[in-house]
Amino acid sequence: MTSSPALDHGMGDDTTIAASERILRVAGAQLGPIARDEPRATVVERLIGLLEAAHSQGAELVVFPELALTTFFPRWYFDSWDDIDPFFETEMPSPITAPLFERARALGVGFSLGYAELTADGHHFNTTILVERDGSVVGRYRKVHVPGHEAHEPWRPFQHLERRYFEPGDRFDAWQAFGGVVGVATCNDRRWPETYRVFGLQGCELLLIGYNTPIHYAPDPGQNRLAGFHNALVMQSGAYQNGMWVVGVAKGGVEEGVDSLAESCIIGPSGEVVARTDTTGDEVIVADCDLARCANYKTTLFDFDRYRRPEVYTRITAQRGVIAPEGS
Repeated sequence: MTSSPALDHGMGDDTTIAASERILRVAGAQLGPIARDEPRATVVERLIGLLEAAHSQGAELVVFPELALTTFFPRWYFDSWDDIDPFFETEMPSPITAPLFERARALGVGFSLGYAELTADGHHFNTTILVERDGSVVGRYRKVHVPGHEAHEPWRPFQHLERRYFEPGDRFDAWQAFGGVVGVATCNDRRWPETYRVFGLQGCELLLIGYNTPIHYAPDPGQNRLAGFHNALVMQSGAYQNGMWVVGVAKGGVEEGVDSLAESCIIGPSGEVVARTDTTGDEVIVADCDLARCANYKTTLFDFDRYRRPEVYTRITAQRGVIAPEGS
């Protein structure tokens, strides 16, 4: 386990100084691979180790990846829900995850944690929970942009069956937490500009994103070499265009034969990366996130109330697919 230091976030041509500081030290807790047969209790021990490493560096909030308790099971096709449901959590915290909650509360550290959620009434979601430093649950987010496919596609070297196993969420809610306005999104959500803008319109100052991203993209392998570039591109642009900090945290490395992107990072409201992981395994990065710096962008270039033209954007919400203009 290694650690990247918090970098000076007053870089480049972004020299405006916020009127006052609201510093929150945030840690990205990247995970390496989780084997299919690795017990949840062992994974929880790894999470606690990362939490303690983050706390030792002064972190008040630790961001864990998407589906952090198990291997990325959508890579396999299962006929029966009897084979799927064991990957899901029916309560949070559970007896197995309670030690993580207890240790975090004892240290006074909050966290976000991604997991597969099975509700009491039988719904399946890709969920992330946000927990404050006192152990209270701030909110629960269910992944909105569910990628992949629904049917068995044996031509692929591995499946990506999120659309078979998960229902989509229907809300992007930000919350007052950690001394600011905090939002949570998951993996494919980061690729969609609407995600950031809906959070930006709630005044979001800190967006936490966990992901599991296979480097090989079967529908278009030409994109494989661009996986890291695209990962940074969308999060940096989303941070800048909405004046918010963005923390993207991976479960990376070769898991059950599938190579997944690491490159976890913390991005300032200027769009600059201020901390990034060096490995594909369990690793902690930290940065001092001055939430007050968001106002440098929210009240200038991206003063939404002054400059946005929602009456011109109606196509965004009124239309789902592409409708090309008619030819002459």
